[in-house]
Amino acid sequence: MATSTTKALAGDESPGPSPDDDTARRRGALLHRLDIKGAPYVFVAPFFVVFAAFSFYPLVYTSWISLHDVELATLDVMEWVAFDNYVELWGDSRFWNALQNTITIGVISTVPQLLMALGLAHLLNYRMRASLFFRVASLVPYATSVAAAALVFTMIFERDFGMINWALGSVGIDPVDWEADKWPAQVAISTIVIWRWTGYNALLYLAAMQAIPAERYEAASLDGASRWQQFTHVTVPGIRSTIVFTIVLSTIGATQLFGEPLIFGQGPNGVSGGADNQYQTLGLLLYEEGWKNYQMGRSATVAWAMFLLLVLVFLVQRLVKRARSCTS
Repeated sequence: MATSTTKALAGDESPGPSPDDDTARRRGALLHRLDIKGAPYVFVAPFFVVFAAFSFYPLVYTSWISLHDVELATLDVMEWVAFDNYVELWGDSRFWNALQNTITIGVISTVPQLLMALGLAHLLNYRMRASLFFRVASLVPYATSVAAAALVFTMIFERDFGMINWALGSVGIDPVDWEADKWPAQVAISTIVIWRWTGYNALLYLAAMQAIPAERYEAASLDGASRWQQFTHVTVPGIRSTIVFTIVLSTIGATQLFGEPLIFGQGPNGVSGGADNQYQTLGLLLYEEGWKNYQMGRSATVAWAMFLLLVLVFLVQRLVKRARSCTS
């Protein structure tokens, strides 16, 4: 009597599934199930592990330090003071001055920066010769280190020999003491921020503009829309999410502003934000409390105030967005 294998080879009987085929089928089904349901968690899990190690733990530890009186030289010696550091910070005029300077410098640097980036991206979106060169050139300020950019602009805004005062003097305007006066100092620092980040944001806007379908512009052109109307009714709504993203990034960057005012002060005044704290930001106040006054508890309190400020801005943005969606 012929075996089942012989019958199968002769065509009399179809071969049944072998154990190896059954194992491979089960393995494939398991991998398929993991690919659909478990793959996102497999890829996301390492991120949360890294976040817990390098972000969540320092955040919790900083909050714990802010509840103690701790000096930089003796970090292992802590005296429990509860919320005294927060109460003192609330009544400290330097904190409110630093907060005001952070907000004003942030507004002065962010609004012109994003408007200029939007216009530059609109120009780069057209077909033009050497467009790749202009796109790369717009990234050069972003690739420049903060120290180099701040040093160059410090010399440009120098009171006696700076290029800006030389240009003002050539048209009959008296020299401006950019470092000693409050508003000129904040304008000078904002200029550094604008120069460094405009090109970066312009490339973000350009990438979003190039994702807009060309049919929208063709339809707008057939309807008789001008270039400006196409920009306001097609381009800007098409990149609205990118604009919101850059606003969030610029807000975070303005809250953490540190390197530009520190180097602009050219010495001890850089840490205190000038002789009268005229351009001291929250980042400089944090550094002054921790590494100049050696009060790490107060420094951690300032750090948490900066974090809570960002949370407050985020909540306000969400409330405004929800109010707009309800009205529409």
